[in-house]
Amino acid sequence: MTDSIETILETRHLGKDFKGFSAVTDVNLKVRRGSIHALIGPNGAGKTTCFNLLTKFLEPTTGTITFNGRDITKEQPAQIARRGIIRSFQISAVFPHLTVLQNVRVGLQRKLGTSFHFWKSERSLNHLNDRAHALLEEVGLGDVANEVTVNLPYGRKRALEIATTLSLEPELMLLDEPTQGMGHEDVHRVTELIRKVAVGRTVLMVEHNMGVVSSIADRITVLQRGAILAEGPYEEVSRNPDVMAAYMGTVDGELEGAH
Repeated sequence: MTDSIETILETRHLGKDFKGFSAVTDVNLKVRRGSIHALIGPNGAGKTTCFNLLTKFLEPTTGTITFNGRDITKEQPAQIARRGIIRSFQISAVFPHLTVLQNVRVGLQRKLGTSFHFWKSERSLNHLNDRAHALLEEVGLGDVANEVTVNLPYGRKRALEIATTLSLEPELMLLDEPTQGMGHEDVHRVTELIRKVAVGRTVLMVEHNMGVVSSIADRITVLQRGAILAEGPYEEVSRNPDVMAAYMGTVDGELEGAH
């Protein structure tokens, strides 16, 4: 019973085949409630396929997925989202010609189930403003609430995407390459933001930047060729010879990019 309380998400023997090619093979993953769990691995390791299986954008060929002890393997993406598994996409998924505030309000409307009521007066959405402003403050965007989103720098667009993800009240946030394409300063800012918003939530993230992973992940699962190669805290995983070989290059006995 204790294990089911501590484990928010679990996969058993999860697999996905595409016309004879196994993209994911026998993945047994446990994500601890309240943790930041990183899924890492070389290009083509199956990380994004795993995310697509967990959110049911792909149907598993084999295995089961349980969330809060309930089998969700056969559920549709919308059902998964309603359960509180919310994914932030690799490519910034915000409306460029809405203001920052309006983007977050769209997320809040989705939660209310009124997201397609575009014919309603905008004033009818004003009751969402306080919550939207609070979310923007949480991600450090309170000062640009009325800015048109297209004008934001890339790093702040990613912060906005995290705010819209938070607006859906996730119990489990799936972050797909949250720092991809960022300069050093933005990487640091978004890393600190993830650390902050993870308090009281669970985060499962796919991330290439080992500096990010080493600084915020409680536990790391390494995939190679669709299978789990190693799992554990960063200090342990980064010194695993199989992991080093998979990344083909080390710096002082640690994964490249860890410094």
